[in-house]
Amino acid sequence: MTPTDAGAGSPLMPGVPAQFDSPEDRAEFRRSCQRPGVELYRAHIVRHAFEPHTHEAFGLGAIENGAERFRYAGSEHLAPPGSLVLMNPDELHTGRAETEGGWRYRMAYLDPEVVARVSGEPGWWFSEAVRVDVASARRVTGLLDALWRAEEPLAFDSLLYALLAELRRHARVPRPAPAEGALRFAPVLDYLRAHLSRRLTLDELATVAGLSPFHFLRRFQAHYHVTPQQMLMALRLYQAKQLLAAGLPPAQVAADTGLADQAHLTRAFVRRYGVTPARYQRQVRS
Repeated sequence: MTPTDAGAGSPLMPGVPAQFDSPEDRAEFRRSCQRPGVELYRAHIVRHAFEPHTHEAFGLGAIENGAERFRYAGSEHLAPPGSLVLMNPDELHTGRAETEGGWRYRMAYLDPEVVARVSGEPGWWFSEAVRVDVASARRVTGLLDALWRAEEPLAFDSLLYALLAELRRHARVPRPAPAEGALRFAPVLDYLRAHLSRRLTLDELATVAGLSPFHFLRRFQAHYHVTPQQMLMALRLYQAKQLLAAGLPPAQVAADTGLADQAHLTRAFVRRYGVTPARYQRQVRS
C-alpha cells in the first residue's frame, strides 16, 4: 500500500521535495542549552505553505516585515507588519505569505511550565492570535534577536523575563475554564499521543470518546477544526521534533512515530516546520 499523509490529503510521491521549493524561503531553529522548554525560531517565508501543525507550547513572536495569513482555532487571521503573534499551546495552525515578498518573523516557543515559572503566574492565555502594536512588535523583535545571540545563561534568562514582561498585558490570567469539547476529547488526545506508532481506527477513537464513529468525527472536527487523522499527524510530527532534539537518528524517529520510513518523515516534517529533520537536528543540537 502506498503510504498517505492524510493531513495533506494526497499520496506521498517520490517527487515531493524534501526542502523548500523556493530558495528564498529560510527557516532556523535554536534551543537553549540551560533552559529546557524554550525553542527560538526565525524565518523568511515567500512560497512555502505550512500544513496544520502544533508546537504544544506558547508561540510568541512578531512580524518584522511582510504579512502572514494563517488558520488558527477555526478562523483565518492576517498578521501584518508590526504585529504580535500570540498562539496558545495545542492549537493547530497553518501559515502562508499574504504579500508578494513573503514575510519575515521571529518566534519563541515556550512550554507553559516555563511561562509560569518565569512570570510567577500560571494559567496564561491569549484571546487574540494577532495584535497590531508596532512599538511592542519592534521591542519583541529586538528581544528575540538578543535571545538568539545570547551566550551567557544569566543574559538569556534576563531577556526571557523581559520578553514575557513585554507580552504580559496581552495575556489573560488565569486561563478560562476549558470548553465542554476540550474536556470530552482530552482522553482522545491522550490516547493518540500514547499510540503514535500504531494504525488507529475511527471506531477505536470513538470508543474512547464514548460516541458513535461518525458522530465522534463530526464533533471532533467541529471542535478542533481538523480531522482526527490531521491531529494524529500533527502530534506525530511534534513528537518527532522532540526525539530529533534528543539526538535519536531520523530512521528510528520515523519508526517510533508511526511514519512509513525516513523519507516519509522528511516530507511530512518539511511540510509542517519548514526544514528537513536532519537540518532541524543540527540546528537545535549545535
